[in-house]
Amino acid sequence: MKKTFKCEVDCANCAAKMEEAVKKIDGVVSARVNFMTQKFTLEAADDVFDKVFDDAVKACKKVEPDCSIEK
Repeated sequence: MKKTFKCEVDCANCAAKMEEAVKKIDGVVSARVNFMTQKFTLEAADDVFDKVFDDAVKACKKVEPDCSIEK
C-alpha cells in the first residue's frame, strides 16, 4: 500500500533527515518527504501499514519535533 499525507516541515534538510529515519523502519518499502510540496509518501505492506505509519510519525518527530503529518 502506498499513501501520501500532508506533512508540515520547516526546512529541506529536516525533510531529508526525516526521510532517512523512516527508511530505516522495518516494513518500509519506500518513503519520501518532499519539502517543496509538503507531502509525505509512505509505502509498506497492507497488513502492517498502520503500525509502520505510527512508527514513521514517531521517527519524524524525533528529527523535527514541530513537524505534523495528517493522516
